[in-house]
Amino acid sequence: MGMKPKTTREHILSLYGHISGVKKNLSHVHQDVEKLGGKIDKFYWVLLTVAGTAVVFVLDKVFT
Repeated sequence: MGMKPKTTREHILSLYGHISGVKKNLSHVHQDVEKLGGKIDKFYWVLLTVAGTAVVFVLDKVFT
């Protein structure tokens, strides 16, 4: 094991190597998030359509 960091700056610099090593292994997570994004977009469109339909229904009942 190497030196133990004494200051916050040394601690952050010692963690930088670990964090950059992790970043290289996260490409599969990025791909999964991209796939999930399409499903979430579809859900938002359905939710927006349902909300819009409900507003039109309420306005129709109020003004007729």
